[in-house]
Amino acid sequence: QVQLQESGGGLVQAGESLRLSCAVSGHFFTRSAVGWFRQAPPGKEREFVATTTWNGVQDYADSVKGRFTLSRDITKNTVDLQMNSLKPEDTAVYYCAYGLLASKIPSDYNDWGQGTQVTVSS
Repeated sequence: QVQLQESGGGLVQAGESLRLSCAVSGHFFTRSAVGWFRQAPPGKEREFVATTTWNGVQDYADSVKGRFTLSRDITKNTVDLQMNSLKPEDTAVYYCAYGLLASKIPSDYNDWGQGTQVTVSS
């Protein structure tokens, strides 16, 4: 099983930046992917944000392209999400997830972190 832990959430004003980090541990394959999803409000379907394979293949939701950037550190087993020019509509709980494919579909991911709250005030 793979464990994931998000960190870096918080409260910011519109236009500001935040950096989320996802630490991955346990038994995982290097030919796999880590995706970021968000959910707001609770109970709503999780929305795809971005995903990356460990060898650098990335994909982003249209709503965050040009504002959010993924980076991965293979030595530390972390995948960071740099979020710039934040908007109030980016407010959500952000989750990272582990899967074998760099997919936009939540059910393609097998393991999930607990989530971290991001709140953007106007």
